[in-house]
Amino acid sequence: MVPDLPRVGLVKILFVCLGNICRSPAAEGVMTKLVTEAGLEQVWEIDSAGTIGMHAGNPADVRMQTAARKRGVALTSRARQIWTADLDRFDLILAMDRSNFGDIGLLAGKSRRAEVALFCEFCTRHREIEVPDPYYGGPEGFEKVLDLLEDGCAEILRLWREEKRWNPSTNA
Repeated sequence: MVPDLPRVGLVKILFVCLGNICRSPAAEGVMTKLVTEAGLEQVWEIDSAGTIGMHAGNPADVRMQTAARKRGVALTSRARQIWTADLDRFDLILAMDRSNFGDIGLLAGKSRRAEVALFCEFCTRHREIEVPDPYYGGPEGFEKVLDLLEDGCAEILRLWREEKRWNPSTNA
């Protein structure tokens, strides 16, 4: 699936997991790192949220921060809950698992601007359908999540760049 991301103006992407303290802030961090390394930080707006607000205001789980830091990824955002307004604000909303996807669908109803998809649809080197929640596991779970996120985020950026080059009339 190729996301229908804008070729002119800001690209707005939101990553969503349950509590916004492990998977989605890590996805935000990985995508931000890739976009910054590509010199595209002025073109992308990247954010993350949770389907529940239980951890609102908290930083990412320290175990995820540690694993991400080892890969040069900074996790600086604070947890927040997804809002109905996010469905019109963002171009692409990526759910980490089917439960998150369903919760977003319930919030959205039939009216929304954003395209909503499962994150793993963009993974090219992994066959997982969902990004597993590492919260109750050991360090290897956080590493696995980062492997999936690096794979999928790289593909999202590649697809956007490929499409942008494909249609030169939209290149800035």
